Amino acid sequence: MSMTPPPGWYRDPSYPLVERWWDGTAWTDHRRQPEEPQQPLVRPESAGGGGSGRAKAVALGAAGVVLVASIVTGAVLLGRDGDGGGEAAAQTGPSVASSPTPTPSPSVTSPAPSAEDPSVVVDELNGITLPLPDGWVRPQYVAENDVVMTTDGTYDCPGDPGVCRHGRVISRTVTANDEKSPKALAQQDIEDAANRAYDRDLVDSRPYDGIETHQQVKAGSVAVAGRAGYFVRWRVKTATGPGGYVQSLVFQSSVGSESLVIVRFAFDAGPDGPPLSDMDEITEGIRPIGDTDAGGGVGSSIGPPERTGQE
Repeated sequence: MSMTPPPGWYRDPSYPLVERWWDGTAWTDHRRQPEEPQQPLVRPESAGGGGSGRAKAVALGAAGVVLVASIVTGAVLLGRDGDGGGEAAAQTGPSVASSPTPTPSPSVTSPAPSAEDPSVVVDELNGITLPLPDGWVRPQYVAENDVVMTTDGTYDCPGDPGVCRHGRVISRTVTANDEKSPKALAQQDIEDAANRAYDRDLVDSRPYDGIETHQQVKAGSVAVAGRAGYFVRWRVKTATGPGGYVQSLVFQSSVGSESLVIVRFAFDAGPDGPPLSDMDEITEGIRPIGDTDAGGGVGSSIGPPERTGQE
């Protein structure tokens, strides 16, 4: 067993001809040429120990220095002979004498997703990140609040004049509703989500001349970011245009007061709309900020979805 050594200059595991600074937890980029080893200063054990006691102490100290250097060099050679090569050795700290309490070797951790990561969208308010599938972009020139992503490009709305998009995803915190059940809230929210997407917009225009019919096509329990949630999906047909699919996904946030979070999906139907698999991909990829391991996904660890119609 070994313990993490204190900060200091040690033989570089990747290039033993130089010394490298170990900061106590990881190797730094500082290197230097080895200096001449200094003999440790050893106090005699007693006034009567004489010169022989001091000589033995100096010899033991020198032997210890040689032993530490040998262990470091040996670890480098073993790392290069193994499958991991010299790079694996460079990730570990220098070895020292045995200790009854082992300490884990330094490790490299993956950085948390950031706003600059092109593969995710960060929702700081709700403490989650959402994956950005192919064909999707961060919102630009969008009037509606809380939109976290849209499909790339726009088209002229088939009803009232305006600009429409083939897909939108919205994330918002539930503040004006005391409902605590994700299932009950998803079932309550789906109608408003459909109306906002395909009936009347924020300025009371009707980009698709209104919804004529709707049908629930899927609903069920879902694990999102490690929390139990529920989703409801409708297929809506509009007076003009292709109609589309709307989904309300509700789950509990893992930050702040842990309020419920609603993620709304609005996908145009037809060949120009995004694939419905993107709904599942986005749901499955939702993670708490800073946690890349929390699982989630449609039906994941919770139970099969309830199918109530044809998609």
